[in-house]
Amino acid sequence: MLAMLMFAAIALGRPHDARAFCGFYVGKANASLINHASQVVVAHRDDKTVISLMNDYQGEPSEFALVVPVLVVLQKGQVHIGDRELFTKLDAYSAPRLVEYFDPNPCEIMRPMAMGAAGAMDMAKSSARNEAEMKTLGVTIEAEYTVGEYDIVILSAKESSGLETWLQQSGYRVPLGASRALAPYIRQDMKFFVAKVNLTEHRRAGLTYLRPLQFAFESPKFMLPIRLGMINAQGPQDLIVYLLTENGRVETTNYRTVKLPSGMDIPEYVGGEFGDFYKAMFNQQVKRNDMRAVFTEYVWNMGWCDPCAAPPLSREELKGLGVFWLDEQPGGVGMRGGVMMYPPIGGGALPVMLTRLHVRYSADTFPEDLAFQETQDQENFQARYVLRHAWKGSREACPAAKSYFEEVNRRRGQEAETLADLTGWTIGDVIKKAGLKGIEAPKPWWQNIWD
Repeated sequence: MLAMLMFAAIALGRPHDARAFCGFYVGKANASLINHASQVVVAHRDDKTVISLMNDYQGEPSEFALVVPVLVVLQKGQVHIGDRELFTKLDAYSAPRLVEYFDPNPCEIMRPMAMGAAGAMDMAKSSARNEAEMKTLGVTIEAEYTVGEYDIVILSAKESSGLETWLQQSGYRVPLGASRALAPYIRQDMKFFVAKVNLTEHRRAGLTYLRPLQFAFESPKFMLPIRLGMINAQGPQDLIVYLLTENGRVETTNYRTVKLPSGMDIPEYVGGEFGDFYKAMFNQQVKRNDMRAVFTEYVWNMGWCDPCAAPPLSREELKGLGVFWLDEQPGGVGMRGGVMMYPPIGGGALPVMLTRLHVRYSADTFPEDLAFQETQDQENFQARYVLRHAWKGSREACPAAKSYFEEVNRRRGQEAETLADLTGWTIGDVIKKAGLKGIEAPKPWWQNIWD
């Protein structure tokens, strides 16, 4: 089984494929842009953190297991079953998007109008364990309980080899390298959250999928463990982290945090191929940064958006994702100029900032877990790409029309060069696909030296 939520999933049976939610919202059509991308929501303020893990596992529930390093022993009340629909909504709201602009009639004085395009074996109980054997292995069960359809055990260990042996004896198929990957967490005195599906409860609930797991805890560390998930990974992995904080943008402290290129005009034909464009553009950015950077895709106050790829989440939905501080302030929904505003005029923005980070990583390029810090930066940002549609009128319509179309031709050439630079596609192919006539691919910079 592929790494679950970029933490660790250790299967009881044969490996299964994983699928994440399709991702980005473009216009009125969703598209599967980033496959196998795990999603995590982190709500954090002061020393309090709520982490929500999206289980994208597909396969027999009896073969699912999840092992997550945690900073403290989690009691039953600290673990909750979440709503995966909230991941879908948060994804749609914050996804990179296309924006369409339509040129005005050059013969008239008018301003351009913008349109927003937009997761058979019950949990082994401690009573079934040989206490002397566990003591020999240095493994201690700190807590165990059932939450929804999950049986959960919180473990501590003295040695990684002992924990690996315990997992193997408990029926987990531990991948090669587990002991080495577990060792750093044991040295930090971290605990291990182990979850299996309780088949009786799963059948009783009539579920056909595994719901997200959430846990709340207190710790001065603002971090996300990712290294354990690399031990059974088939190549680089993608992780999308939605960070909900009170005041400002979140960045990583132990890796570079880079904003994706945004706001560029690109050829109109990309509107029908946004999936291919975004994957190529992201691949190019990963390559240029040697797969050693974390990319910011979105930063915005959760009270509003412009343009909106999807409506902002409600206060209750945000609380469902762990935003525990919302009860401290009143708020609601209002209207401004016929546009829905969150919260109403005079109420100020919601005390919730969303930072969406996207990282592609491997064991070689990300040797440490992700460490975060909340900044005071509240500047809005979105990965946003512009399709600019030309006016459909005639070149002879008025004297201004001729110079307008000359400018359109120049603009389209620039759009083609921008697209080639963003994606790594050849400029000649872009010009051909865009159907640009009379525009030649720019010559290499060195050609004019001797021509």
